[in-house]
Amino acid sequence: MAKKGREKNTQNKAKHTKLLNRKKNKLRKEKELRAERLKAIVQKVNESKQNESDNE
Repeated sequence: MAKKGREKNTQNKAKHTKLLNRKKNKLRKEKELRAERLKAIVQKVNESKQNESDNE
């Protein structure tokens, strides 16, 4: 059955979804960036350990 009366308001839903998606994408990018930085730090530490063991 069709809804009687005013049309359903979907604009707020669309805005809300857009904002939530933006927030999720931001968090996802930050998480990936953190992981990349951590990998770089770990790699640097491993290289320095290797260099120290080579010098001995």
